[in-house]
Amino acid sequence: MAKVLLVCSGGGHLKQLFSLVARAGIPVEDQLWSTFDNALSRSLLEGREVEYMHYAAPRDARPILRNIAVAHRIMRRNDISAVISTGSSPAVSFFVIAYLHRIPRHYIESAARAGGPSLSGRIVARIRGTHTYSQYPIWATDRWKYRGSMFDCFEPGEANSDQPVTRAVVSLGTQETYPFPRLFDSVVPLLANMDVLWQVGGTDVSSYGITGHKSVLHNELQAAVARADVVIAHSGTGAAVTALEAGKCPILIPRLARYGEHVDDHQVQIAEELHRRGLAIMARPEEVTPELIAEAARRTVRVIANPPAVDLGLALGAA
Repeated sequence: MAKVLLVCSGGGHLKQLFSLVARAGIPVEDQLWSTFDNALSRSLLEGREVEYMHYAAPRDARPILRNIAVAHRIMRRNDISAVISTGSSPAVSFFVIAYLHRIPRHYIESAARAGGPSLSGRIVARIRGTHTYSQYPIWATDRWKYRGSMFDCFEPGEANSDQPVTRAVVSLGTQETYPFPRLFDSVVPLLANMDVLWQVGGTDVSSYGITGHKSVLHNELQAAVARADVVIAHSGTGAAVTALEAGKCPILIPRLARYGEHVDDHQVQIAEELHRRGLAIMARPEEVTPELIAEAARRTVRVIANPPAVDLGLALGAA
């Protein structure tokens, strides 16, 4: 039976593709996934067919070559009808091999890119016959078609009454190679008397007197977020969407390249878009105060029961 091969890196890229594929109407039994092996992918893709690839840090070229071999093996052993990706570098590895196998390719640019395509997007767009999509109508073109956004699943909800804030989740996603101490410098003192789950990624928090977890199984993180009064997170799409799915309005603190927290400032675009939609509060670390935490705890987000479909039907039948 032919499979649709779903390819992406971890964290927000995986959360986006998981959501968009469901809205595209691709049955679970027709899905074959390839992504990084981590706590998020193991819990989110439980029960689905998965072939893991090599981890690739942002803009590290070496794993691109290693994952080309993974892509070749998967496409040689399986009947693949199409390849769909939300990036980042794994799309380059797999789209090269899919092109050679004459398999249709569909690249949905990350919702992190509010102003134009990423480096990976620009590369795969140059591979002849690749279908490319934007999640923002503002920069959609004939080349980058708009088929909807992962954020279409959410809208602002009714405000809660004032209640004591006693439980929090602080989440830095699955990013392993970029620490974010500025967030902890500001937030740890404010949450000193609360019950907090600290999901810290690659940040060393041994000097803060807290118990940090590099990664947390997705279902465990979901449960902690659902119980929390407030969520504070880096402005990655995965962390943000996990909060939104639980009805929380997170405080999002973007990582900045000039502090060595990421390769660029795309997290600013994510935070600005969710702030504009009324789905999150964007803040710099020094702007997080008890008053801002209380405001975030009052706000809610509603999950839309029937979000608009992501129509890739015609493209999926194209060569």
